[in-house]
Amino acid sequence: MTANAEEGKGIIGRVYENGAPVIYKFVNELPGDDIRAGLPWLAVISWKYDGSSNNGMPLEKDNQGMIALEDAIEDHIESDGFLRHVYSRTGNDLKELVYYIGDQERFLEALNNTLGSHPRYPIEINFYEDRSWEDFRRLLTDFSNAPVR
Repeated sequence: MTANAEEGKGIIGRVYENGAPVIYKFVNELPGDDIRAGLPWLAVISWKYDGSSNNGMPLEKDNQGMIALEDAIEDHIESDGFLRHVYSRTGNDLKELVYYIGDQERFLEALNNTLGSHPRYPIEINFYEDRSWEDFRRLLTDFSNAPVR
């Protein structure tokens, strides 16, 4: 496990799963109590792909779609303040975009409105109640002792 400091508090870290690299991108701090209290749901957007010819990483066509999806969420939904991007992971045939949200229906409505003009993405969305932000805390702990390069 390694981590690189990027733009202040931003981190890019690498782990290996089944011998394949997996890249994590996240901000290395919990937001304040007031923000966390308003975002009790973990929303995980998963995009499975075939990276067998690219060491578990997405091929260019899939990667471009993933970037377009992430940019659309960041530009049109995250800026509204009812969600917080906590991390993304890419590798071992799986891309995940992970957010804390306040309301599942509002999130899905905003996502559908935002992606209305996009091609259909091969994604799955799962929600988990996580009022204490345990998932993100676990990620921070996992990377807290990683060597920085």
